[in-house]
Amino acid sequence: MKKIRITQIKSGIDRPERQKQTLLALGLKKMHASKEVEATPQILGMVRKVDHLVKVEEIS
Repeated sequence: MKKIRITQIKSGIDRPERQKQTLLALGLKKMHASKEVEATPQILGMVRKVDHLVKVEEIS
């Protein structure tokens, strides 16, 4: 399965609680924090909900 690197580029402050919880579920706690995860449908769905707060890169 593909791996992706998710990096938080915008703050979760002043965002709905659901978006804050999604960032935490992705493992992102601070600005510019990165996490490498498998690109499962569940992860991709979470990324889509907070795509305005994160940057996604494909890892080869």
